[in-house]
Amino acid sequence: MKLSLPRFLVAGAALAASASLAWASIQRFDLASMLQASDNAIVGTITHKETIRIDHPVDGKELYFTSLTLEGKSLKDGTNVTIDVCFGGGFIDATHGVHNSEAPSDDDQKLGNKVVAFYRWEPNMGGEHAGNALMAWHGGLYRTFETRGGKTIVQGRGDGYAIPVNVELGELTTQVKALAKPK
Repeated sequence: MKLSLPRFLVAGAALAASASLAWASIQRFDLASMLQASDNAIVGTITHKETIRIDHPVDGKELYFTSLTLEGKSLKDGTNVTIDVCFGGGFIDATHGVHNSEAPSDDDQKLGNKVVAFYRWEPNMGGEHAGNALMAWHGGLYRTFETRGGKTIVQGRGDGYAIPVNVELGELTTQVKALAKPK
């Protein structure tokens, strides 16, 4: 069977498009692979939230990044940590910003929330914005809640996430310390 030039070009374009879609797949993390890919994991309280806009000559105008300040402790070694973690998207006000489907939900990023976060330093998240990127964006931030018995539970997110099921914070800390290896 011979393909005419237009059909050949359409077939080639379809093949190239499907190959690029296969490359841009969503990565699944279990706890071990999340720890290997991240610089640290912290349990802490969100104490500040800020969204910035960057207009960059190469990467484009209106790049928005949200930064959350977390105050807490490293799950790897128990040291006190205050860190800003960033992800793409967010709003400066009601009309200036951008939604990002991979960003943590508004409920997840509320001031005062106690969360577990995994992050890694990125020298350029876009627009030459450097910082501690929240790993897998919404997949790197986990809310906690307190039981009536006073235990802190970290909410799991399901299969394919670093924390797939609800787990007691003490148990998660034990798992993280056992899996954490010096880089």
